[in-house]
Amino acid sequence: QVPLVESGGGLVQAGGSLRLSCAASRLTFSSYQMAWFRQVPGKEREFVAVIARSGEIIDYADSVKGRFTISRDNAKNTVYLQMNSLEPDDTAVYYCAAALVGGGRWTHDYTYWGQGTQVTVSS
Repeated sequence: QVPLVESGGGLVQAGGSLRLSCAASRLTFSSYQMAWFRQVPGKEREFVAVIARSGEIIDYADSVKGRFTISRDNAKNTVYLQMNSLEPDDTAVYYCAAALVGGGRWTHDYTYWGQGTQVTVSS
């Protein structure tokens, strides 16, 4: 059983909003730094946002800063990505990831990955 499961993806028009969720199981969730990445076919997986274990430190890719908000609820073992003002270039499969040690903008920092959820933004 995959310890991270994403949900909330879908098709939305440009300018719209979506909220992604990532539910963790079989992890001590509060011990993990959590992040969102995204990937389009033929390209490398790219960093979107990261949130520290207690939520006090957050970082975003420049391309989403001011439009996306990452948050977490340690009581619910869930991390969220609120995406507003969506653009066609945001179309991708979105993955959540968990890092027990370290964690930042690099995929190799992360031990656990979800299966991904598709976000499609039409123009």
